Amino acid sequence: MPKRILIGTVTSDKTDKTVTVKVERKVKHPLYGKIIRRSKNYHAHDENNQYHVGDVVRIEECRPISKTKTWTVKDEVVSGGTQAIEADLDVEAAGN
Repeated sequence: MPKRILIGTVTSDKTDKTVTVKVERKVKHPLYGKIIRRSKNYHAHDENNQYHVGDVVRIEECRPISKTKTWTVKDEVVSGGTQAIEADLDVEAAGN
């Protein structure tokens, strides 16, 4: 079974090797139909203490590390739409 991956914002980094990540989702109200936001906090393992408050990170489900910690931080989500990507493209001219 594949591991779940969620994206959220770090809200606390005060504990050692642990960050608290707030994950928001949008759901439709069952009666009124309005889109409302629901959020949940997850404790995620951060081995090197490299993520701080405000970082948008991707967390992955893992085995239980402690009583409340069953997620690990995979990486930081890079904001912004454009990035410089170096590509190795060998373009050959097709000529006869």
